[in-house]
Amino acid sequence: MRLNNLAGLLQATGRNAEAEPLYREALEIDRNTLGEAHPDYAILLNNLAGLLQATGRDAEAEPLYREALAVFEQALGADHPNTKTTAENLEIFLASRP
Repeated sequence: MRLNNLAGLLQATGRNAEAEPLYREALEIDRNTLGEAHPDYAILLNNLAGLLQATGRDAEAEPLYREALAVFEQALGADHPNTKTTAENLEIFLASRP
């Protein structure tokens, strides 16, 4: 989670190029240690999707939002705050596309 937090800080300060590899490294660590069905993994998917969206890489962002949402729905249910947040992120993303 520390890599995720550092990546988030870098992203918040506009240092997206530095944030992306940290998100990806954290994602790989969680994939290997927690598995792809874990909510912490989904948090990282959502965060990386947000970064990719912010840098105009919509084709890469959309599947990550969708995967994160599916993990949250399966692991936590539709009413969990993380599920709702990711669903809103995906909805906003889709509404912003031409």
